[in-house]
Amino acid sequence: MKRKYTITNDILTLTVEISRLLGKYEGLTLPTPKPELRKHTKILTIQSSLAIEGNTLTVDQVTDIINNKRVVGPKKDILEVKNAIKVYDLLYEYESDDLKSLLKAHKILMDGLIKEAGQFRKKNVAVGNQFEIVYTAPEHTLVPKLMDDLFLFMNEEKNLNPLIKSSIFHYEFEFIHPFIDGNGRIGRLWQSVILYKYLEVFEYIPIETIIKRRQMEYYEALQVSQQQGESTEFIRFMLEVIKEATERFTKEVKPSHQSAEIRLNMAKDQFGEKIFSRKDYLNLHKDISAPTASRDLTFAVDNKVLKKTGDKNTTKYYF
Repeated sequence: MKRKYTITNDILTLTVEISRLLGKYEGLTLPTPKPELRKHTKILTIQSSLAIEGNTLTVDQVTDIINNKRVVGPKKDILEVKNAIKVYDLLYEYESDDLKSLLKAHKILMDGLIKEAGQFRKKNVAVGNQFEIVYTAPEHTLVPKLMDDLFLFMNEEKNLNPLIKSSIFHYEFEFIHPFIDGNGRIGRLWQSVILYKYLEVFEYIPIETIIKRRQMEYYEALQVSQQQGESTEFIRFMLEVIKEATERFTKEVKPSHQSAEIRLNMAKDQFGEKIFSRKDYLNLHKDISAPTASRDLTFAVDNKVLKKTGDKNTTKYYF
């Protein structure tokens, strides 16, 4: 089934702006984040995503649970947090384009909370508020086929920017509403999984905290897209969220000064055993000057990290 969306100028502009922000933090230009940052991001992500669904535990309480401290609160809320911790601990292991991987995440997330953890719903559902039903999900008999089609889209659309692709997935997943419970949590998790597979720095960008703050807009964007029959408005909204979260991250975590050793290690990862030139090295490190590149390469040759062939303009290097 073809996904319905339009790549508008707003969507293109947001994608470029996010990519520009992230470009400064790719690879080793970002100082290796401390374990504390990874832990802090996980706490914010879990607390925010669960709070959107009505969980009452605070950031401090989620922190205490992660630190194995006793917390007083509703048993269901505590179990939701414990399950979410297990789910986010496995972020590295999920395959973003594998349905079985998503079902595994749902099973862990909803273990002890619903009987159908890790299983598609077997009855029809509607989503509403205290006043009205705002959305009726597809017939439960259609769910397996719809989910297969969604993951077929994930596997086939290799050239679609992951920022956009993850937002389309998030919307389509919520539209299908494949589970009795936990759809919002899994939808947000899986967008994070797709983004993490795109760039690992997303492990440190708690997008869910912005969604929580803009919760009503989040639901409105979902509703507008459902009414329009395409995910365009939701894509635009999620790109705004990702941009805001990325801007916060880039203000808090500054790139460290790169040494020659760091730049050379990046070059080794990039070139492997291939022969490369100083120009290739400069293209990899766009923020250094030609003299700095020459010093790096001379240092590497002198210390037998690199070997070189040719002379002057014809000089080539290899590890």
